[in-house]
Amino acid sequence: MADILRLFFMKQLRGTPTMHIIHTKKGQVKRSGTGLSFMFRSQSAVLAEVPVDDRELPLLFHARTSDFQDVTVQAAVTYRIVEPETAARRLDFGIDPVTGRWRATPLEQLATSLTELAQQPALDLLVGLTLTEALAAVIPVREHLDEALRGDERLAEMGLQVVAVRVVAIRPEPELERALQTPTREAVQIDADRATYERRALAVERERAIAENELANQIALATREQELVTQRGLNARRQAEDQAAAARIEAAGKAEREQILAEARAHGVRAIGAAEAESERSRLQAAAGVSDRVLYALALREAAGKLPSIGQLTITPDVVTDLVTSLAQARPAAGNRVKKS
Repeated sequence: MADILRLFFMKQLRGTPTMHIIHTKKGQVKRSGTGLSFMFRSQSAVLAEVPVDDRELPLLFHARTSDFQDVTVQAAVTYRIVEPETAARRLDFGIDPVTGRWRATPLEQLATSLTELAQQPALDLLVGLTLTEALAAVIPVREHLDEALRGDERLAEMGLQVVAVRVVAIRPEPELERALQTPTREAVQIDADRATYERRALAVERERAIAENELANQIALATREQELVTQRGLNARRQAEDQAAAARIEAAGKAEREQILAEARAHGVRAIGAAEAESERSRLQAAAGVSDRVLYALALREAAGKLPSIGQLTITPDVVTDLVTSLAQARPAAGNRVKKS
């Protein structure tokens, strides 16, 4: 929208780079161009403002296929006004010289005309296609629309030029669309289930391999334990044998020591006996030349040494008589022994 300022009895219009201003006075075009700024009198000036930038028009219309199915076409047309003066003669782009606003709705009229011109080629193409063919005919519809709009003479007469045509989607009714999506969804679900089953089978296979590996490890461990038990038994038996051999050696040594000690004791006893016998013989030989009184004295001394200690001794006549009798009997026996020796 152009900016209009009031300066005393005159007004100033200041346009924009994307708006083409047409200033007409008394049926003659005085100024025409984009980005204009000029003074004018509102009583005698006729102003028109035509956009020359690229405009995009969204399209949404219904079509029927050859199998009597309703489809919705969603498209967009980009256009440009290349001949502003021609467009100003065909459509009302006049603006109010006071407010600078359009007196009518030229862009809506232009959109309506462009929509009607775009619908017909699409309907002509889709009516000869089945539903499945129509849903897949996005590129053919776009090419057909582009060719039809670019070659349309009515758009050229209005000063329009189609820059681009896009077909966003061709869709059936929601229920029919869900029905058409079902086989694909089922196929995708089947593939997903197959992948799940394969993953589970792979997991089971891996678990089996892990279990077999664990079982093999347990078998190997049990074998090693058996070998360990056997080795421990061998070690224990060897240790027992070693202990028994050591005990035998110790017992043999002990017996040998005891035998040696016994032989030593026996030899000592024999030596002592021989010494005692020699001593007794020597004593008897010495006693052979001694008088009886000496022998009696020695006998009494030896007997006294074997008697218990006597605190007091009372000698009666009977005792003296018995003693004298014993001495008298012992004297001949001692003489006999001396003679024999």
